[in-house]
Amino acid sequence: MNDQAFTFQTLHPDTIMDALFEQGIRVDSGLTPLNSYENRVYQFQDEDRQRFVVKFYRPQRWSADQIQEEHQFALDLVADDVPVAAPIKFNGQTLLSHQGFYFAVFPSLGGRQFEADNIDQMEWVARYLGRIHQTGRKSAFTSRPVIGIQEYLLEPRQVFETSALIPSGLKADFLAATDGLINAVIARWDNNVKTLRLHGDCHAGNIFWRDGPLFVDLDDARMGPAIQDLWMLLNGDKAEQRMQLETIIEAYEEFSPFNSDEIALIEPLRAMRFVYYLAWLIRRWDDPAFPRNFPWLTGEDYWRNQISTFIEQVKVLQEPPLQLTPMY
Repeated sequence: MNDQAFTFQTLHPDTIMDALFEQGIRVDSGLTPLNSYENRVYQFQDEDRQRFVVKFYRPQRWSADQIQEEHQFALDLVADDVPVAAPIKFNGQTLLSHQGFYFAVFPSLGGRQFEADNIDQMEWVARYLGRIHQTGRKSAFTSRPVIGIQEYLLEPRQVFETSALIPSGLKADFLAATDGLINAVIARWDNNVKTLRLHGDCHAGNIFWRDGPLFVDLDDARMGPAIQDLWMLLNGDKAEQRMQLETIIEAYEEFSPFNSDEIALIEPLRAMRFVYYLAWLIRRWDDPAFPRNFPWLTGEDYWRNQISTFIEQVKVLQEPPLQLTPMY
């Protein structure tokens, strides 16, 4: 796949229309872009006034087998009555291709934004996460990766070392801060934790609210510890997070068992997300959308702040993990 395809420069509106027409869908509206930096996602209406979403996957990221595992997980969840946006089958296939691009079509399922500070909604989401993990444990991904030190820390460290975006005068300090954070995470990481199929990126932006939660965007689905799908729901200070986590676990355990030892992985996972996200921005810098939307990445102040953030995260990792209220 050439670099132009990687940056979607060859994905034009006519290309999208032709791809949909090949599947028997005639677009009868404009293509409205939806918020997605990694892929290209558009909402549209067909000639029968039905609304759909088409998602074109970024070339060179996931293989066909990996995307099909994502789709199958979504279909498994729907079969188990979990409210998830799942791809539509065309002639028995959910993964489609056109001019070198993989794509999929989904029903357009709108809703309100999930209220991350609403404890009732959080409890409802947690019950469904228990059901998602109940389904996730039935089989394993074999092509998709496992959340771990290599992909989330060591590979990003290599990206930082060769990146021209990091100012030369700050690179040594930045790499030293990165190494300190990596070592602090490794000291807390549990290589023996049980893994299962996860949503993988279950933050508030990937949860809509209709008559209850609707989970969208399984693009980051991976194998990993159950706590990965829980910790991103937490917000506020430590006392608030402890109360939220107790509520989440109690509701979650109505459908799935939870290993309380995984609570100690919350801060390591948070640190891994910081590092992985920053490396992701650097890796995508050749895509014109990234310099346009993340211009601060070229400023020295941003990198000084990242050094401070990494150093502060090391201190957090050296503190005792979040403790739940003892039950008597």
